[in-house]
Amino acid sequence: MGLLNSKHSRVKQAQILMLGLDSSGKSTLLYKLKLNDAVLTIPTIGFNVEMLETGKDFALTVWDIGGQQKMRTLWRDYLENADGLVYVVDSTDKQRLEESKREFELILKNECIKNVPVVLLANKQDLPGALNAEEITRKFHVKQHCSDRNWYVQPCCAITGEGLAEALQRVAVFAKNFRKSKEAFTLFKQDEKL
Repeated sequence: MGLLNSKHSRVKQAQILMLGLDSSGKSTLLYKLKLNDAVLTIPTIGFNVEMLETGKDFALTVWDIGGQQKMRTLWRDYLENADGLVYVVDSTDKQRLEESKREFELILKNECIKNVPVVLLANKQDLPGALNAEEITRKFHVKQHCSDRNWYVQPCCAITGEGLAEALQRVAVFAKNFRKSKEAFTLFKQDEKL
């Protein structure tokens, strides 16, 4: 038991929020990353939480929070301790693209998530008519809304796993760097008090 605890105490963890409209593919993405298998999912009521190991000394605790209208009002309750945001967009759902963009902008305006790095996943790239990463970047005004933080837009497919390894790597690097800067700021503030 002591060995188990000491092993886990050495592993640094980052809290990652996975948000997006219902049916954008968040849960499918999460379980493809966790199990390397396409899992049949239904729209999440509440949330799913999984730990993804990204190296021998670093892990991501990913909070996949339901995207239905009534769940979105609760998103702000999860923002406070986030070390990274993964926002999932159904690249084929052109009817709800504006709605998804509005929700993305609302999240980024929250003071609790200021400077938190963002990886926007342009999901469902395997389907005809999917907008590519450049089109999603432009339509979501990512350069403008994320000018105060690290950000990246990754095309992907939750079913095949295409683009997910790159996305996970980017999230891990961003989260690790963000945690280091938070820790350095905390130490600086403590020194300032002395």
